[in-house]
Amino acid sequence: MTSIDKLYGLVLSGGKSTRMGKDKGLIAYHGIPQRDYIYKLLEEVCDQTFLSIRNDQVDAISKEFQVITDDDTFRGPYNGILSAHNKYPNVAWLVLACDLPLIDVPSLKELINARDTTKLATSFALKENPLPEPLCAIWEAAGLKASVIYMNTQQGSCPRKFLIHNDVALVFPSNEQVLLNANSITEYEEALKIVAQ
Repeated sequence: MTSIDKLYGLVLSGGKSTRMGKDKGLIAYHGIPQRDYIYKLLEEVCDQTFLSIRNDQVDAISKEFQVITDDDTFRGPYNGILSAHNKYPNVAWLVLACDLPLIDVPSLKELINARDTTKLATSFALKENPLPEPLCAIWEAAGLKASVIYMNTQQGSCPRKFLIHNDVALVFPSNEQVLLNANSITEYEEALKIVAQ
């Protein structure tokens, strides 16, 4: 298996969840903490899976999960993504934010099947607003190497802006609800209603 074939999964769960007011990774939409739920989804489709966490979260994580602690070299979501890239620089990463309560295995397989390894990333997007979703995307190793340069040369710190200005493949999921972000109490309540259906 060459490095281009390897796909590692990363659950971004090191954010502070300030808008939600509580740790989004610990919300149990499906009976278990959301970060655990997404980890288990990624385990089904990736060669290896990791939780991306802050140093102060280490003691609260069960030993059943592989973790990558933030290097704190960069800001925002790139902190977790590039910490993972730094540890395993030659693999692609399927990156998921922990605030995607409706994401499922069929959608992840849809993204993986549409993966274009010649691009810097393959990202889900909505048809009505076709902007890449960087936290529901496959980042190729080359895309992450380019991201390090992007960050180090202070061109910006936003993963979405990086993807917008670079060569990426956009994939429109069959079920667009999987891209629902639950960042606020209102979105959390909306997601709960959908999960309960």
